[in-house]
This record gives sequence, C-alpha cells and structure tokens, in this order.
Amino acid sequence: MNLRSDNVKKGPERAPNRSLFYALGYTKEELERPLIGVVSAYSEIVPGHQHLKQLAEAVMAGVRMAGGTPILVPSIGVCDGIAMGHLGMKYSLPSRELICDSVETMALAHGFDGLVLVPNCDKIVPGMVMAALRLNIPSIVCSGGPMLAGKVAGESATLSKMFEAVGSYKAGLIDQQQLEQFEQNTCPGCGSCAGMYTANSMNCLCEAVGIALPGNGTIPAVYAVRTQLAKKAGMQVMELVEKDLKPRDILTEKAFRNALATDMALGCSTNTVLHLLALANEAGVEIDLNTINEVSSKVPNLCHLAPAGPTHMQDLYQAGGVQAVMAQLAEGGYLDTSLPTVTGKTIAENLQGVKNLDTNAIRPLSEPYSATGGLAVLFGNIAKNGCVVKRSAVAPEMLCHKGPARCFNSEEEAISAIYNSEIHPGDVVVIRYEGPKGGPGMREMLNPTSALAGMKLDKTVALITDGRFSGASRGASIGHVSPEAAAGGEIALIEEGDMISINIPEYSIHLEVTDEELEQRRKNFVAPAAKPVSGWLARYAKLVTSANTGAVLEK
Repeated sequence: MNLRSDNVKKGPERAPNRSLFYALGYTKEELERPLIGVVSAYSEIVPGHQHLKQLAEAVMAGVRMAGGTPILVPSIGVCDGIAMGHLGMKYSLPSRELICDSVETMALAHGFDGLVLVPNCDKIVPGMVMAALRLNIPSIVCSGGPMLAGKVAGESATLSKMFEAVGSYKAGLIDQQQLEQFEQNTCPGCGSCAGMYTANSMNCLCEAVGIALPGNGTIPAVYAVRTQLAKKAGMQVMELVEKDLKPRDILTEKAFRNALATDMALGCSTNTVLHLLALANEAGVEIDLNTINEVSSKVPNLCHLAPAGPTHMQDLYQAGGVQAVMAQLAEGGYLDTSLPTVTGKTIAENLQGVKNLDTNAIRPLSEPYSATGGLAVLFGNIAKNGCVVKRSAVAPEMLCHKGPARCFNSEEEAISAIYNSEIHPGDVVVIRYEGPKGGPGMREMLNPTSALAGMKLDKTVALITDGRFSGASRGASIGHVSPEAAAGGEIALIEEGDMISINIPEYSIHLEVTDEELEQRRKNFVAPAAKPVSGWLARYAKLVTSANTGAVLEK
C-alpha cells in the first residue's frame, strides 16, 4: 500500500533522507514498514507522566509486533497541581495550543503514517487529540492512567482533599501536623490524580468518543493491565493505518454527542467544556453551549467521584469503567451505538457483555444521583455568552443562591480575603480579569474553592469567575463567564454589594441591577491597568478567543 512516509524514504530523490534514518540506526527493513510516531509526554516534573517512558516502550513493542516501525518523539506537559496558585498557572491552558502545534510539526515534518498519543494530564490529552484531528492521519490515544487514592487518618484522599486541608489549616480546624499528614499521604505514586478531575475526565471521554481503547480512562497507572493496554494500542494503530481509519472518521457530531452524554453521566470536570469545544473546532463539528445544556437536560448523572463524592477512579475501574457507564446509557437510549471506534468495532460491539459491577460507583439508570447531567451552562446579564458549573459537585442547598457580590480583580486578591476570614456565609465571590485574554491564560481557581471548602463555606458561599476551575473544585463554583472582563464583559461592571441570583436548575445567573444602570456603569467605567505580560503569552493574549468557543486561537 502507499504510505505517507514514502515522501521521506522512497525513490532515489530520498537517498539523503534515508541516509539520516541510517544515521539513527534504522535498518532497510525497518524503513520498508509504516513509520508510527509515538508521542510521549514523559517528564520528571509531572506525577501523571513519570511512568510514560515505560508505557511508551510498551506501545513501541506493540507497534513492532504488528509489523510497524515505532519512532518516539516528545511532548511538553504542565503539572496543573504544581503550577497552581502562581504565575505558572497562566501557562497551563495555553500549553494546549503549543502541544497541538508541536505534534502537528513532528508528524508532518517526518512523514509519519500513524500516531500513538501517550499523554495523561490536563491539557496534554486535548492538545494531542486536537493535533490528531488537524492532521487527520490514523491515530489512537493511550493515556497513562489514574493514580491510586491515598489514605489520610484512615480515609481515602485525593488532591482535592489536600487543597481543602490548606483551608482547614487557615481556619484553625486542623494543625500543622495534620496538614503534613495530608502532604505525605494524599498522592501515593504515579498517575493522574485519582478523582474525576480534568485529566481523568478527558481520558474517559477519549473512550466515549471512540479514539481510545476500552479501559483507557480508568485502568490505574500502576496496574499491569495498563502496560498490556499500551501494547494493544501499539498493535491496533497498525490496523488503523491499514484501513486508513482517521480521527475525523470517528470524531463526528454524533460521537461528540456520545462524549457529552458520557460526560454528564460521569460528572466530569467543567474543563471538558473548553476541550470538547476545541476538539469540535478542529474536527469541523458544530457544538456550542446550548448543545451541552440540551444533552445535560436529558442524561442522568450516575457517578459521584471525588470531589463530588467518596468514590475514586480505581472504584470506577472495578465497577467496569467507562464502558459500564456507556452500557447503561446505551440501555436508556442516550447513545448512538452504531458509530465506529479505534477498536475496529462499533460501540455496540465494544459493549457486548459489559455490565455494571458496583452500583455504589455507578448508579443504575433507575436510581441516578439526579435526572440531569453533571454539568450545566448558565446564562444571564453578566454571562450573556454563558458560564459553566459542575452541577454534580454543588450541595443541594446551593443550587439556588442569592447573595451580595464580593469583587476581586485577581485570584491573589480573592485568596487573601478568604484566608483572612473576610468572606462570610451568603457571599458571592467574583474573580475577574482571569479569563483567556485577561489572565492571560485563564487560570484555574482551585486555591479559592478549596479554601472555601476547607473552611466549611462551600455550602453557603458561591464563586463566579471569567477564569476556570480545576476538576478538583467543588461547591457553587461557576467559571468561564463569557464575555470575560478584559473583553468588555458585564462581569467587569459588578460592584461590591450588588445582589447576584444563581439558579442552576433554571440555567440562570442574574445581576440584580437594571439594564439602564448597567449601561450607565459602562459609560463611566475605567478598566484597571492591564497586567504586564511578555514572551509568548503576549501573543496568546492577542490571538485567544472566548471561553464559550473553547478558548481556541484565532484562525
């Protein structure tokens, strides 16, 4: 068959190219086989990536077993937990675009016939899948898998509990020794943090959308089954190359709707909204915030994984994983099971014989946590283009809330006020100028939300921002407010003490001032001085679009 790699290795004109392959130690026999790029995000700074070196080697073994020539290339990756709460978080979401561009560069510059993408953590997964869609060459995702939950004082704990412990310490609810117990025991080893945070959300949705093998989202990083999955992914990419089955053949509009349905059932991170919109943009598929509410209004929420509840990724795995959730959704008619996947089979074929093995981890359709999905998009006069909340992680008493605005123009200002006990029950904390342009980089607000939770304020205080939240956030944490303050959004016009009404069941958020008053405020408004920004973040700030379109870059 004709191969894309023929452009770099066939004919007398490519003798110089071949000489460089020989310099790398490849043999003539290896160059006669398909060249498969194995894109590994291995590094020694991200716990979710520490083991990807070994996992990529397993992928490469699978490629060789199936008759291909694997070629390892690198990808960067930011650890959101380490980047949290300081300048580093400005680089997290923008890194998604760098990752996408770099995978595109390596694949096209070197004529790869197919790709196995080996990511694990937050922005690396969508960045690589965006590249696969842009390139549209046979590709499969093989993620690193979740971390096992830790144990503190006899109870399971994940990173969200660690961040909340800081709030508890600041409030005098635990002492220094107890805080150190969390430090030492929350994260027991490699893997993406053990709750339904952004990394695990996206790894699960790669299964749901059909670009990863069953098990990709939930097999723990340290289990031998994860290594076996990597070998199978390496072998399977060769079938994709032979059939020329490409990402855009799989990630269709119906596949995105399947992913959204699974998202709602699992109770995934709000960041999945940003990333699914970005993926749809690369796929040329029309998905918007109204589509998300449409799906959310119909699909029940079946899982309450940390931080929404006491279960963790290993519990979901033991219950049958993403496939068990999808099997229940299929039973209820919420999925199109005729769609193709990278297994070479349809979703229906993949789900044959799959059952829910633990109704504590995955509730049956007859007993959902709620009749509606885990995410909701709210609209109103301070979020005309929408804002997003993880409904499944909101206490029932906070689904409807009305309170006075407490306004801050940066995360640092807000966290200082929270730590100094200046926020009181009933307040609505407003953090602005943290959007894609205003941040720049749309920082995650895990420190403020965790501080509120640790201080036992998550059931009485709401937080809204044009920034975003970690999947580890819980409570009435409403992010992605669009338009953002830096783009002239009405969130910039909120004043201290203004009453804000939130009604999540009705998809509504409203600033209780008249249109005339808002217009007068706009006329008198003086924006705060722009934050100094340099390096490539300055280019990002100029090119990035709004959160309601996935914070992608302008074409």
